Amino acid sequence: MEERLIINGGRKLQGKIKVDGAKNAFLPIMAGTVLCDGQIELENYCDLEDLNSMRVILKTLGIDSETSNRSLYIDTKNVKNEKITHDLTQKVRASIFMLGPLLGRFRSAVVAYPGGCKIGARPIDLHLKAFRTLGARIVEKHGYIYCFGENLKAGDVFFDFPSVGATESLMMCACLLDGETTLKNVAREPEIVDLQNFLNVMGANVSGAGTDCIKIVGVKKMHGGKFAVMPDRIVAGTYLLATAVCGGDVLVEGARVKDNESLVSFLKQTACQIETFNDKIRLKVSKRLSSIEKIETRPFPFFPTDLQSQMMVLQSVSKGVCLMQENLFENRFGVVPELKKMGADIVIKDRTALVKGVEKLYGANVFASDLRAGASLVMAGMKAEGYTTVHNVEFIDRGYEKIEEKYSLLGADIKRIEIE
Repeated sequence: MEERLIINGGRKLQGKIKVDGAKNAFLPIMAGTVLCDGQIELENYCDLEDLNSMRVILKTLGIDSETSNRSLYIDTKNVKNEKITHDLTQKVRASIFMLGPLLGRFRSAVVAYPGGCKIGARPIDLHLKAFRTLGARIVEKHGYIYCFGENLKAGDVFFDFPSVGATESLMMCACLLDGETTLKNVAREPEIVDLQNFLNVMGANVSGAGTDCIKIVGVKKMHGGKFAVMPDRIVAGTYLLATAVCGGDVLVEGARVKDNESLVSFLKQTACQIETFNDKIRLKVSKRLSSIEKIETRPFPFFPTDLQSQMMVLQSVSKGVCLMQENLFENRFGVVPELKKMGADIVIKDRTALVKGVEKLYGANVFASDLRAGASLVMAGMKAEGYTTVHNVEFIDRGYEKIEEKYSLLGADIKRIEIE
């Protein structure tokens, strides 16, 4: 059975919508439970394909989990070190997060190369280089990464690039090492702060997340506990941009201003009306918005690559011309051919897109190439004149829970259907 989304466009969005827990915070935190002894409750859980794939990986390691009332309950009493095979890693790129905690707790790990969305090269060399700096011996063969940590020890690590994944992997690896580990030139994303907070609740000693230097003082043992995972800033941003595209008046609950400052700053340039609270953002649009002159994707706290496709939809229907520069992934423009089917005026050269706003988009048969491209095509379909059919819905389900139900609550005409 193939699932598709059928959208009848042209409706404004009205009401309020709540943001679920962050996929990109849940994934490393779930991996981090390997370090713990005991039972763990993670609040704000949502039913996403990526999180379900990570639960299967944890099950392979002897870690049981179940869900109830938007919480994920994890029991690590039977945790063991097992090879994580290709069939597990191809479904979710975050499987690479298992290397750090397995290496830190068991002093060895075997993990197949990860899968995930095809948005460009996402090499794991920064992870492996950092592990080697701490004394790990690493062998790559037959599609697997073999890590041996008999000589693993605390130390100083400098990252050539502030990689989110490598930062999180090394944070987890160092929690159970004797002595103090210092990570320099690290990523500063809010999800890294959330991982630090989780690890500390479970007994670790980590400080500095949110800055470019993180320190981890090793502890002998970590325990269970309860932790509320942060709301998803990318989902929040998607809802805000969808409202900007379609027009209307929407209150996004769980949109923390401190996590979305770059997006809010850009939206204020478009003439939409924005009210901000600590953990809520209200956006009102009553007319066609103006284009933003130039947008570049950069690591946090600047504009995120995970909102670039959604922002491109907004620029496609705004008044004026926008230059969009993608600095992180070379294949992040997968949404462009599909938007052009709908009438968008976009020219690409290398990692730059010139987007000239058009008066209207038109419904079409479109295909998601990755998670964020899929979410963007849903936005475009809600704006377009006529019917849009979005294929490859499984990409969207990796990061947005029942997206059709969420938008229907705001007045969109969107349905999920199954085709044999």
